[in-house]
Amino acid sequence: MAQDITLKVAGKPYRLSAASPEMEQLMRLAASDVTAMMTKFDARFPESSPEDKLVFVAIQEAAGKLSAQKKMSRLVDEVEALQGDISAYLEGMKK
Repeated sequence: MAQDITLKVAGKPYRLSAASPEMEQLMRLAASDVTAMMTKFDARFPESSPEDKLVFVAIQEAAGKLSAQKKMSRLVDEVEALQGDISAYLEGMKK
């Protein structure tokens, strides 16, 4: 059952809906991470608008997601290769 929650990101409250307690926890962690990144960008780029800093955060997060997807894909390929090696080994043992 969805639950309405309020998250503060960079000092501004946002009302959202979390589908589960686990999702609520992830959303709260994400809001905390975004706020921390915004604080870092505030220090590095004090003249930039909050919108620009949110774009920086979005790009950084999207790049991290794409990197994780590439790594996951490589790991899946490695697992599949190992499964093939194990199957071949077991077939050789049967002969």
